Amino acid sequence: MLVPAPRRTFAAMTKVYLKKKISRRVENGHPWIFGNEVGTVEGDSAGGSIVDVYTHDKKLLGRGYINLQSQIAVRLLTRDKAETIDDAFFYSRLKEAWTYRQKLGYTENCRLVFGEADYLPALIIDKFNDYFVLQTLALGMDRWKPAIVDALQRIFQPKGIYERNDVPVRELEGLPQQKGFLSAPFDTQIIIQENGLRLHVDLENGQKTGYFLDQHDNRRAIRHIVKDGDVLGAFCYTGSFETHAGFYGARSVLGLDISENAVAQARRNAELNGLGEVCRYEAVNAFDALKQWSKDGRQYDVVMLDPPAFTKSRETIQKAITGYKEINLRGMKLVKKGGFLVTSSCTNLVQPELFLETIHLAAKDARRRLRQVTFQAQASDHPIIDGWENTNYLKFLIVQVL
Repeated sequence: MLVPAPRRTFAAMTKVYLKKKISRRVENGHPWIFGNEVGTVEGDSAGGSIVDVYTHDKKLLGRGYINLQSQIAVRLLTRDKAETIDDAFFYSRLKEAWTYRQKLGYTENCRLVFGEADYLPALIIDKFNDYFVLQTLALGMDRWKPAIVDALQRIFQPKGIYERNDVPVRELEGLPQQKGFLSAPFDTQIIIQENGLRLHVDLENGQKTGYFLDQHDNRRAIRHIVKDGDVLGAFCYTGSFETHAGFYGARSVLGLDISENAVAQARRNAELNGLGEVCRYEAVNAFDALKQWSKDGRQYDVVMLDPPAFTKSRETIQKAITGYKEINLRGMKLVKKGGFLVTSSCTNLVQPELFLETIHLAAKDARRRLRQVTFQAQASDHPIIDGWENTNYLKFLIVQVL
């Protein structure tokens, strides 16, 4: 397919010179440049405009978009001085992202663009078969939304594109929260296939972009340990792990979530797959249930914990660690000797080593010994760039509890 002729070209007339002392993060390839690293700006510094970034001694570092109202002043799109930022640039980057996913076998449902890891900072695109959900989380990327939508139309001829920009982080960029159709309207209640299961997805009102694709591969990892077992799933949301457990032969599955709407959809997912008798759900506070049930002496063959992010701020990391330790300690006490704990964390500020340390501290306090079965990150359609901690955010651990 021919690359479309660009409709717009924004030449980088503005030059941003960095201070002499900057983080090696920038020199080592990270696309973020913080406001306190900017020395001087020559030219138009209007938010969202394309700028060339130089070191203090006038060596070109790259080209990206600027927003001096944001803590992240510049996000680099390219380090190739010959590369122009235009509609064709975004078409090419989306084609590259799609080729990468295809080579890994992600052709039906996948994260098509994972922001910085696909060299398109602050852009998220999830593919649900023939439907796409898009997030532009920074002012500079939001300006290119028409070019991105056009590229999706040209590459995929999708049945629909939906915008899920109803996220608070946009306000830090001076952008409104909003959601809606970027194509002709369509039914946003869809059904996808994952690992042999059919699952309801609510693109308009579901969490994030409607469904957590990052656990796609991890959900397969429970297929042997749940067979013929009694399984408890806390923070189950719409029951994706729990439905998988039933599908993989669990004797009984109980999912807990505080959201009545999530529990209702979890029941629909179980019924959609003929598992209504195996998978049961309760709308309760999972934190309280774990605490009380561990005191009551309840026991399960497998306990699965998939809580929401506990912090998005470095100032509250210790509080998050305390929370992870508490729920995992309670979870371990609910596991029969020789059973399994399946536990996750999507808090990117809690890096893998710290997460593992927290789990082992919980085991010590619970007076249980652990044998690691597997420790994984997010699915490979959410690629990790070494040294870019925001791309390495999901921790998924299975341990045998002895």
